[in-house]
Amino acid sequence: MKIRVVQIWGFLMTVLGWIFVACTIAMEGWKITSIGGMGGSSIIKIAWFWSSLWRACFTDSTAVTNCYDFPVLWSVDGHIQIVRGLLMGSLAVGALGFVLSMMGMECTFLGGKEKPKHRKVYAGGCFHILSGILSMCGYVVYAQYVSGEYFNPHFEGLKFDLGTPLFLGWVGSAFHITGGCFYLWASCKPLCGGKVT
Repeated sequence: MKIRVVQIWGFLMTVLGWIFVACTIAMEGWKITSIGGMGGSSIIKIAWFWSSLWRACFTDSTAVTNCYDFPVLWSVDGHIQIVRGLLMGSLAVGALGFVLSMMGMECTFLGGKEKPKHRKVYAGGCFHILSGILSMCGYVVYAQYVSGEYFNPHFEGLKFDLGTPLFLGWVGSAFHITGGCFYLWASCKPLCGGKVT
């Protein structure tokens, strides 16, 4: 397969993965639960509780939503601080990977001669893989905390389920890692002295 085609596939995969991860940071509903909704009376009351990295909210059956924005950084739970840090670091490393891989791609006129261009693509692919691993770790930390509460028989509070942003983030992380592997594949043969097609 032509190197240019593999690099373009790597670019598309990493862009999609980076966008997914960036969107999950702003999304609501990282953990969700509901109470009520049982029949037996003429009025069915239900309430939804959901939380994100930035606030926790409560919505009742009349569609009134009350939210509590998390205050300053040091008053937020430790696992949320860790997840925020990992995801922000992932976006920063991914942005650096974009700069390097764009400079090294064959379809751009940046980055100099052939060998340095392939080195930049290789470094960009490594940064994209690192970015995907960082974001994957962030989602795993959050999911482990939520599932730890859910399966703990001695936990007395509300038991939350995993929300959509976690699954979207895992897919985005997989796209990021796959795109980085495409970049490595595209630059490995030219750097190792093989014939470029």
